[in-house]
Amino acid sequence: MRLLPWTGADGKPCYLSTDDPHSLLSRLADDVEEAQLASAEQVLAGAKTVLADPKAGERAVRFALTRTVESLGDALRIAVSRADRT
Repeated sequence: MRLLPWTGADGKPCYLSTDDPHSLLSRLADDVEEAQLASAEQVLAGAKTVLADPKAGERAVRFALTRTVESLGDALRIAVSRADRT
């Protein structure tokens, strides 16, 4: 079972049961994972910029932290999914 990089409407994890890593849904999941990791790189760069700016206000820091937490959650889900597949 592959943990997918998204949750269901109820917030619970979604899994894919297939032996074909090239199925349409497997490829979609791979594409979503790549997009999430690319986004995480951008979020990390932005958060570093905000934290390095002594004039950054609370709103900027809270926004950067919120996006960082979201990206970290995505990255951890991807790591768990990939570890489960090895």
